[in-house]
Amino acid sequence: QVQLVESGGGLVQPGESLRLSCAASGSIVSINTMAWYRQVPGKERELVAEISISENANYANSVTGRFTISRDNAKRTVYLQMSSLKLEDTGVYYCFMQLNSIFRTLNTWGQGTQVTVSS
Repeated sequence: QVQLVESGGGLVQPGESLRLSCAASGSIVSINTMAWYRQVPGKERELVAEISISENANYANSVTGRFTISRDNAKRTVYLQMSSLKLEDTGVYYCFMQLNSIFRTLNTWGQGTQVTVSS
């Protein structure tokens, strides 16, 4: 059984920074794409940033230049460094990983961590 555990959410003021972490555990051979998504009430979950196994990163237009995604394959962990946070960055952030076990590839989600940006 594989599991993703997120940490790092919280309440911050506009302009401040936060770093989210998401670590995978279980019978994992390798990890393809790692990503962060964001969801607010009444809206669909949207991609914030993703990073490939070759460390090519893509960002939503709304966070480009402010957020940085990175990965540590040895630790099976993905990070999201969020800077210059805005009110509209508020939401539940979910990590996603495409994990390769011995027998199959699994698309796996974390439980979500709340990020609130408020003055």
